[in-house]
Amino acid sequence: MMRRKNPGVILFGASLDLTSSYRSGSRFGPQQIRAAEEGLEDYSVALERDVRDVKVIDHGDLELPPGHLAGSLARIGEEAAAAFDNGMACVALGGEHLITFPVVKAALERYPDLAVLQIDAHADLAERYRGELLTHATVMKRVVDLLGPGRLVQLGIRSATAEEAAFASEQTHLFTGSPPDMAQVVGLLAGRPVYLTIDIDVVDPAFAPGVSYPEPGGWSSGELFQVLSEMAGLDIVGMDLVEVCPPYDPAGITAALAAKVLRESLLTFFYPR
Repeated sequence: MMRRKNPGVILFGASLDLTSSYRSGSRFGPQQIRAAEEGLEDYSVALERDVRDVKVIDHGDLELPPGHLAGSLARIGEEAAAAFDNGMACVALGGEHLITFPVVKAALERYPDLAVLQIDAHADLAERYRGELLTHATVMKRVVDLLGPGRLVQLGIRSATAEEAAFASEQTHLFTGSPPDMAQVVGLLAGRPVYLTIDIDVVDPAFAPGVSYPEPGGWSSGELFQVLSEMAGLDIVGMDLVEVCPPYDPAGITAALAAKVLRESLLTFFYPR
């Protein structure tokens, strides 16, 4: 069972925005998250840690072949694989949620006992969406296809079809609505490598309006930060942060939240021990 030898992080932007079906524009997410970081302190008052103490190598935004889904997914997977092969963690900024698939695939090849933790408003468990297997709405079904049953934990879900809900009841650990008892969640994931995917739309549109698929009734930003802090003991080997949609975020509220989620995640999961 492989474990990271190097506490460092490879960070990159994956500006994929090819299967969006409601609001497009998530391809601008990585740029806006980085811009919002400029307004953040390096020090976290809550965690009493400084992000400058985390070894982060930012590779910038990947050059993805325009309009070419398969080629884009392959390029994202290559970047993730290189990070994992160097014993480092991988942190990807989206872009649409489909970027999770190639990164999880690369992680699974190096961590065979991998589990995935999804924090999201939407189940994303459709078998096909508009006839396609690879979309933002099918991404977690493709992840389950890779992992097998019982290795996907889903938090915050408040939107799903009846078919997705039935599938989740048999194949995933589904926690709907408000943040659950995190001791139970940590118990499901402890002792194994975990990939974390955060769709920023888990947060209510009042706190995160600039998303591709706003879903009312979500978490507060404070609840998201509390959930992250209660996951501190998990072995997070990689993560992504997706679906910031700058064209619908004119005041920069969502990008600012995402930038802080990124900082707190780096300090929680990748701070040198």
